[in-house]
Amino acid sequence: MDTQHLRIFIEVARQGSFAAAARKLNLATSQVTRAVAAIEAELGVRLLHRTTRKAGLTEAGSDYFARMCDVMEAFDAAADDLQTRTTEARGLVRLTASVALGQKLVLPLLDAFHRQHPGLELDLRFNDRVVDLIDQHVDVALRQSPTLDGSLVGARLGASRYRVCASPAYLAKHGTPQAPADLAGHACLRIALPGYCSDWSFRERNTADAEVQKVAITGWLTASSALSLLQAALDGVGPVLLADWLLAPDMAAGRLVDLFPEYEATVTNFEAAIWLVYASREHLPRRVRVVVDFLRAELPRHIEPRRHDR
Repeated sequence: MDTQHLRIFIEVARQGSFAAAARKLNLATSQVTRAVAAIEAELGVRLLHRTTRKAGLTEAGSDYFARMCDVMEAFDAAADDLQTRTTEARGLVRLTASVALGQKLVLPLLDAFHRQHPGLELDLRFNDRVVDLIDQHVDVALRQSPTLDGSLVGARLGASRYRVCASPAYLAKHGTPQAPADLAGHACLRIALPGYCSDWSFRERNTADAEVQKVAITGWLTASSALSLLQAALDGVGPVLLADWLLAPDMAAGRLVDLFPEYEATVTNFEAAIWLVYASREHLPRRVRVVVDFLRAELPRHIEPRRHDR
């Protein structure tokens, strides 16, 4: 049995379409059709029901698909184990993250990563929607609020602390708020997420059982992108609440001022963190394991820079 034909059949079953599988595998649809037909001819069994647009598994095809997935995973694991002893890590790894996480935390690490692992290729998919790792064949994700089921594993990389900042030019023009409640008199920059536009929460740092103070926030500008809000704050449009790792370079350079250094702030909860998420499987391919290990080693000091600079 041709293993490439098996991989094509598995992809058709996953996609539910010959055309979709062809796009995913970068093959002509005719090649995909011939590969599946060759398997069916060799087995003497119909594996897929064909319609104009869809391909569904027959009863025999469903059983064969489940068993072949296990077989191909074992096949890849054996090859991966052998390569571990003889060669450097090779192959393609797909990684997804929000635009802000990707640009501010991942991109600065790429040169160091490539120098350590020149045989690996990265396919970076930065967007602000949650990607289904299994369905989209993505290997690794960086997320701030992971939803984990039995098919995913999460590794906590570090706490995501938040601050409220504004530019010196904005403060010179509009005055500096002395307490969180004073934000009621300012046009704040707000993230366009359901339930996150109306209130910011504060509590005193290093205070046991600190009371949480909710402050009603208003403003004329909302945006779905954290990077857009950061730029607006730098341009003097208004105060913004963003994560430490996003604000740190501009605070260090004096382009932004931390308005309430004695407070913790959040739009969600005070235990927010950044997580590394990947598929749960008995054998994690070496190419994916290398990326996971690299990010687990490098990202924490960028997420929580003050803790690691002590």
